[in-house]
Amino acid sequence: MYRTLAPAHPTHFMTIPASSATPPIAASSWQRLLDWEPQSRSAWQRFTVAILLTLLAAWLRVALAPAESGGRFITLSLAAALAALYGGFSAGMLSTLLGMVLINFFLVKPYLSFAFDNPGEAFWLNLWHLLTQLVVVGAIWLMQQRNQHLREASELARISQQRFLDTFEHASAGISHVALDGRLLRVNETFCRMVGYTADELLSMRFQDLTHPGDIDPDEKFIKQALAGTRDSYALEKRYIHKDGHTVWAHLTVALMRRQAGLPDYFISVVQDISNVKAADEAVRTNERLMRQAQALAGFASWEADIAADRFRALSGSFQRLGLPGAELTGAELHSFTHPKDQQRLVQEWMDAVKNTGAYNSTYRARIDGTDRWFSVRAEFERDAEGRAVRAFGVTQDITERKRAEHQVRRLNTSLEQRIQERTRDLKAAYDELESYSYAVAHDLRSPLRIINGFAQALDEDNPALDDTSRNHLQRIMGASKKMGLLIDGLLQLSQIGRGEVTCQPVNLSAIATRLLEELTAESPQRSVSWSVEPDLHASADPSLVDALLQNLLHNAWKYTATTPQAHIRVFAREADGQTHFCVSDNGAGFDMSRADKLFQPFQRLHQPHEFSGLGIGLATAQRIVQRHGGVLQAEGAPGQGATFCFTLPGEASPDSLP
Repeated sequence: MYRTLAPAHPTHFMTIPASSATPPIAASSWQRLLDWEPQSRSAWQRFTVAILLTLLAAWLRVALAPAESGGRFITLSLAAALAALYGGFSAGMLSTLLGMVLINFFLVKPYLSFAFDNPGEAFWLNLWHLLTQLVVVGAIWLMQQRNQHLREASELARISQQRFLDTFEHASAGISHVALDGRLLRVNETFCRMVGYTADELLSMRFQDLTHPGDIDPDEKFIKQALAGTRDSYALEKRYIHKDGHTVWAHLTVALMRRQAGLPDYFISVVQDISNVKAADEAVRTNERLMRQAQALAGFASWEADIAADRFRALSGSFQRLGLPGAELTGAELHSFTHPKDQQRLVQEWMDAVKNTGAYNSTYRARIDGTDRWFSVRAEFERDAEGRAVRAFGVTQDITERKRAEHQVRRLNTSLEQRIQERTRDLKAAYDELESYSYAVAHDLRSPLRIINGFAQALDEDNPALDDTSRNHLQRIMGASKKMGLLIDGLLQLSQIGRGEVTCQPVNLSAIATRLLEELTAESPQRSVSWSVEPDLHASADPSLVDALLQNLLHNAWKYTATTPQAHIRVFAREADGQTHFCVSDNGAGFDMSRADKLFQPFQRLHQPHEFSGLGIGLATAQRIVQRHGGVLQAEGAPGQGATFCFTLPGEASPDSLP
């Protein structure tokens, strides 16, 4: 077991074994005796012990030798001393007075009678004993008071030393004690973390071992000046080499400590890590360089203006980018460069900005070296307490090339608009012609189909003697004509979807979907299909077209759940990419996503005719309706796991929305 001693000299530290002092048991006993505090016991405890000690001493005196043999006071003096050691001055004097009573009245028979024949002798003996006990008890009391003061002083010294150690170890800055030859005598934890070494490693090193080679000479120069007496302290910024090799910037403050005789003793170094500050300064310098380069590349010129003196000064040589003759010009000189058509407007805008509290932002033309150039200028003002503009800070950019490009773009836009209008007229004419053609073709094909179907039906009815093969041929003719009629109806439906105006108004999709599903349920009572419609699905769309859209999607879902044991159809909405997507989902046959590109093509089907009936026109019609509203129709699914069709429509307009 070792204990650390901190002697008066602050630069030396040593450890000594505790066993080299007084043997532990004896030292402990004496220490407890010396450190005894009578005040730590209550008064009744101290007085009780004093009485018991006195009675015990009297009993021993009588038991060991007759009281008449003399030395009565000496026996009870020991009890008073022990009582004083235990209970302090009051307990010692109580034992003394009680002992005097016992000596005079209880140690010699007959008891309660005065033990002395000669009153004078008794007086002097009792007086001498009282004075002696006062001296003994008082000395013990003074010793205890002195020990208590010493303990308090020692505790204050210990607390003071602990506070110093706490301050040293837990300071936010690194602290080290350095010998005159550069050896590190003591370091705190902050300094250890700063340089990455442990305290034991640092105590075997010199400060030069940690310092960047380029910063050793300035440090040693200041140390020599301090040792020569020309300075007592110094401060500098230096670099330390961290244990892992990187550089640590620090602000170092060093003070020289001297002995009482004035001789140099050691240095106290306070080290503040400023690596972040240095990094920030370097970032600022880098940003300034980049800013200058950016201004040069973008053609920016920064400037400041003295409003009262009406003088403008370009910063960082940026006047050359503007083609101005110098860095500092008066307002009149700048005015002379402005194009005559812009002079009055520019002056008025500048005066308005100076008087108001806003920024200045304008464009103007200037004639420099005989050439008209366009500039964009923006400025902000520094104002006094009364709001008057004192200074202005601004940026000017040469936008001549941009203005030329804008002029060229306007010319191109004008010609492009004309060409677009012409192409739009041509496209509209072609589209109208195609729509009329498809409608006419579909309409004109109905008459031949009716004739074919009618004659086939007449042959079937008027010739009951036809054989089975001929009758089968007639049935196939009538089936094909019926299918072609359905195809023509699909073409007409597509043609009608693409014609006419789209009139948007608030539409309740939940109500339409519920009505359509109820109709499907009534038409197929043998089907067991569960369905759900999310309430309050609203959009702004053409009601008739939306009705047709939902009818196609719901018929599609109803058809492809025909072979599903527990069929379910759901109509709901979800948010994606900031838009509301209205969805129709089922758990039916589904489809292969690799063939999804054929879903919305007219007359294209992903299932065989014997599996599910249909013409392949419903989804194409649904997509045409969604596109006419400016929306998107998407599908997702998997074979045997159902399909989900989602579309977007304009949201329902609120009463206070802007047009």
